Amino acid sequence: MRALKLYNTLLTSLAAVAATAAVASAQIRVVATTPDFAALAREIGGDRVNVVALAKPTEDPHFVDAKPSHVVTLNRANALIEGGAELELGWLPPLLENSRNAKLSAGTPGHIVASDGIRLLEVPTSFDRSKGDVHSLGNPHFLLDPVAAKTVAANIANHFAQIDPKNAATYRSNLSRFNAKLDAKLVDWQKTLAPYRGAKIVTYHKDFNYFASRFGLSIVDELEPKPGIAPSPSHLAQVIGKMRSTKARVILVQPFQNRKTAETVARQASGIVVDYSQQPGAAGNGPSYIDMIDHLVTTLAKAFGSAK
Repeated sequence: MRALKLYNTLLTSLAAVAATAAVASAQIRVVATTPDFAALAREIGGDRVNVVALAKPTEDPHFVDAKPSHVVTLNRANALIEGGAELELGWLPPLLENSRNAKLSAGTPGHIVASDGIRLLEVPTSFDRSKGDVHSLGNPHFLLDPVAAKTVAANIANHFAQIDPKNAATYRSNLSRFNAKLDAKLVDWQKTLAPYRGAKIVTYHKDFNYFASRFGLSIVDELEPKPGIAPSPSHLAQVIGKMRSTKARVILVQPFQNRKTAETVARQASGIVVDYSQQPGAAGNGPSYIDMIDHLVTTLAKAFGSAK
C-alpha cells in the first residue's frame, strides 16, 4: 500500500513538472531592452509571456553593459521590445546582429519598436555632433509620459497578437484593463501635481521633458551643458545663477547620474536633490509601470511642498 502511495505521488509530481514545462514552452519569450518596456510587456502578456530586460533598473539606457549572455538571451527570444529613436543605438545593434535570430529582424512581428506612433519632442532640424549626444529622431525618453505608455502598450499588444494569434483576445483584454487602470491613475496624478503647475526644476540630463510637458512643469536647465557631456564648473555656475533668478528649488537625479555634483549645485542655490528613476524596480518605486509613475508623482509633490 505504501509503495502504491509513493508511486502515485511520484506520478503526480511528474505530471506537475510536465505541465509546468509545457506552459513555459508555450509562452512567448520576450526580451525588452529596459525594465519599463519589460513591465508593459508583462501587463499585456500576463502568463502568456516570459519577459526579461537586458538593462538593469539602475543603468543608463544609453550605455548598457552589453554581455555575451545577452546574445544568448536574444538568440532564444520570440520577440524583442526596443525603445527606438536611437535610445539603444550605442549597444543593441551588435548584440542583435550576433544573436542571428531572424524572428527579431526589423519589420517582423517579433521586432517591436516602442517609439512607433509616438510624437517625439526635440526633433533636430539639423544633425550636429558638436551639440552633444543629440538624437536625430528626437528625445527618446518618452515613456515618462503616461499617455505615451498607452501607445507603447498598444504596439506590444498588436505584435503579441501577430506572434500568438490564438491568444489575441487575451492580449486585447489585458490592454483594455491596463488602459483603464492608467486612465484612472492619470486623473489622480493630475490632481496631486495641480498645485505645483508651473513649478521650476533642473534635471541632470534631457530625460524628464515628456513628464514635465504632461504635468505642466518647467525645466529651467540641465546640469549637463549638452546631452551626454559632463558638467563643467562654468556651466554649473550658470545653472546656479539661473536657479537663483527663477527660484527653481528642485534638482532631479537618476541612479546612474552624479549626485554629488547635484548636491553641490543645490547647496549654492538653496535647492534640494530629488532621487528618481525612469525604470521600475529602482529606488523603491515598485515593479510595475504604474507603480513607478505613482512613486515619482508622490516624491515630486513632497519635494515641491518642502521646497516652498
